[in-house]
Amino acid sequence: MNLLLDTHVLLWWLDDHPNLSKKTKASITDRKNLIFVSAVVIWEIRIKQALGKLEIPRNFRRVLDDQPFEMLDITVEHAHAVGELPAHHRDPFDRMLVAQAKVEGLTLVTRDIRLKKYNIPLIKA
Repeated sequence: MNLLLDTHVLLWWLDDHPNLSKKTKASITDRKNLIFVSAVVIWEIRIKQALGKLEIPRNFRRVLDDQPFEMLDITVEHAHAVGELPAHHRDPFDRMLVAQAKVEGLTLVTRDIRLKKYNIPLIKA
């Protein structure tokens, strides 16, 4: 299975936070699964850091590089797919993740069960 981590899931993973379910941890560590992190997740984290809403390690880039994850760029196809989504959710970062999951055939790992309305494969974190 190919998984796409949302922002909370990535942060919980990096922090070994107890909010991350055992099932989710097992899915991320399963070597049969490819795990993707979108550029939109990094973008959201960096914005929140710049606004003082989130503290991340000074070596955050290296921390990410040390993870067994594939980085997923944002493409023009992804941007067009966002425009075709119904207005179930207003958060632009989540909408991009939904679009990327649809276009790339990925299962979104998220705590936001409202994203089920988009009829995409989803694992609740």
